[in-house]
Amino acid sequence: MADRNEATTLPQVADTGRVAWEHDGAVRILTLDRPARRNAFTVSLYRELTAALRQADDDESVRVVVLTGAGPAFCAGTDLDELAAIATGAAPDGAGTAFPGLLDALTEVSVPLVAAVNGPGVGLGATMLPYFDLVFMADTARLRAPFAAMGVPPEAASSALFPLRMGWLRAARALLAAAWMSADEALAGGLVTAISPAERVLADAVAAAQEIAAHERAATRSIKSLMRAAERDLIAATRAREDDAYRRLFRPEERP
Repeated sequence: MADRNEATTLPQVADTGRVAWEHDGAVRILTLDRPARRNAFTVSLYRELTAALRQADDDESVRVVVLTGAGPAFCAGTDLDELAAIATGAAPDGAGTAFPGLLDALTEVSVPLVAAVNGPGVGLGATMLPYFDLVFMADTARLRAPFAAMGVPPEAASSALFPLRMGWLRAARALLAAAWMSADEALAGGLVTAISPAERVLADAVAAAQEIAAHERAATRSIKSLMRAAERDLIAATRAREDDAYRRLFRPEERP
């Protein structure tokens, strides 16, 4: 896991980023544990989740990873206080690599990933879901990709993965209108596997993870890797286009 002392270098945020984890047999449960900030990502939290995913992928005792959020929210995306600090030039060390490093891990790990969306998911709290193999969503949860409302391009290859998962029309509404998406809409759009009562969403996700964990580790990881292989080039190319769109929007002097 990442050194939690890193967070002490980020005075612009109120509390430290961290990932809590526990085991249920061969299932490792990771919890985004910043409930006071609705589990929003800081640079340190990007790094710690990246390290936790990589470590689980290397651990032969782990057959499935479940990710959820502490408190009433799943994940509020990037911490806006830290984003404002970055915009004013007060970026923490490694700010430019922390976010893409997490996306690399989500793309590359072979351990099956299950999400338990226990509450609202905004920004990366929504756009990370296509990287998971199964997604369980609380009936009271909602998702939002707020990029149009913020005046920025999409992230995390969502400009390709959302249409791929949801179809063009649903993805266009989600991305162009920055509209909230209910659990029913996310299920109908193919972004989630199943809807659970809020009090059972983690238990249901872990139960599904246990079904996967009952099979041979080598087999499930091989199956996942083969299923995901076709998307890797798509994700890489889309992320490059999205990064270029950011550059063109915010650094016009760098345009060709």
